[in-house]
Amino acid sequence: MKKNAIIITITSIVLLAGGTVGARVGYMSSNTKDYSNVIYPKVAVESIDLSGKTKDEAVKLLEEKYGSEVVKKKITITGADKTYTIDYSKLNAKYNIEETVNEAMAYGKNLGLFERYRLIKTPEQKIYKLKFSYDAKPVKGIITAIQQETDKSPVNAKIAMVSSGKFSVTPEKNGLKLNVDELEKSINDKISGDLSGDIEVKAPIEVVQASVTSEALSKVNTKISSFSTSFSGSSANRIANISLATKSISGKLLMPGESFSFNDVVGQRTAAKGYKEAPVIVNNKLDSGLGGGICQVSTTLYNAVMRANINATERSHHSLPSHYVALGLDATVDYGNLDYKFKNTLSFPIFIEGIISGNNIAFNVYSDKSLSSRTYDLVSETTDTMQPNTKYIDDPNMYEGETKIEQPSSIGYKVKVYKKIYENGKLIGQETISSETYNKVDGVIRRGTKKKEQ
Repeated sequence: MKKNAIIITITSIVLLAGGTVGARVGYMSSNTKDYSNVIYPKVAVESIDLSGKTKDEAVKLLEEKYGSEVVKKKITITGADKTYTIDYSKLNAKYNIEETVNEAMAYGKNLGLFERYRLIKTPEQKIYKLKFSYDAKPVKGIITAIQQETDKSPVNAKIAMVSSGKFSVTPEKNGLKLNVDELEKSINDKISGDLSGDIEVKAPIEVVQASVTSEALSKVNTKISSFSTSFSGSSANRIANISLATKSISGKLLMPGESFSFNDVVGQRTAAKGYKEAPVIVNNKLDSGLGGGICQVSTTLYNAVMRANINATERSHHSLPSHYVALGLDATVDYGNLDYKFKNTLSFPIFIEGIISGNNIAFNVYSDKSLSSRTYDLVSETTDTMQPNTKYIDDPNMYEGETKIEQPSSIGYKVKVYKKIYENGKLIGQETISSETYNKVDGVIRRGTKKKEQ
């Protein structure tokens, strides 16, 4: 009997405990169920407390605080003489609000009953951060627009001869260049989800200096050398060619270190440009060719430039001596084959003036007055003479006593060319410029052997 009483007592205790536990579990389950569709206590996104909020309520709160505010921001870029604006709305700027709210909603929901209950009754602060994103393409677009309106190429100073030896200088204009990479980096570095204020950026604009300045051109103020040759007795066509080529060169400016090419400056000698047929040297004899007489222009220029103490970097003499200049002082040209070139090795710019006057062609070289105390002259010395031979060819188709020159003969010469250096009119030195050889040309004469009928 006593044993049965003990069993009944134990059973009652177990049932009572089970009932208590069941009631407790039911209570916890009820509490956690209340948070099934809302966010747990003390859960926030940024500074917004979302405790007990549904997803829609949370999204609405965050959109009002962040989503609608961020698109009101703008970026102001200060250019050279204009400001440019990009609205955040154009950047498709936004926060990942819905994604973050989903994370906040999911917080704690995958835990067991007791853990979920604990998070509700004794919550711990949980803060989620919004992520900001935007489309960078509009940034590139406005930078391109700024560049197009900003970039300006520099304009070099210009010099013009208003009368012989008198010059007018037009000042240079510096250019501007936008540093595109630096501006893009500066804008992208400053774009953020910070709602505290608009963004201001100063466009990095560099000044591009003109390569030719009025200060440099002001140094062209004195004639430092001159040379002329005569074309007296030339045909009208030859004179026309000389005049046309001289006009192409006159007014040419060369800064220190710049190079000159006769063929590049004068260009190809064509009928379309006005060049005419005139005598030229072909295969050691005179023939007719387009642009005949051009070599007198290159020769005259060569002598003027050499007397400015600027040596040739490319130059060839004729195969035959020229009548208008001393041996060793000529410079032949042939477009595509032979050129006359030089580089301005002076410390100042040079200006070349070409003049046709009467039966003469002249070139004057102008530069800084400080160079005028020293002058230069070229002289040639014939060191050997080679007499040509004459070959006769009997021609049965020509009558006896008749002759025809097949190849004119020409004496050969060996020549040395010197540059004499004068300081204030006094000879102070001499340099050997070149050793030249004009090969002799043997003559060929065709003579008749045919008998004349009696």
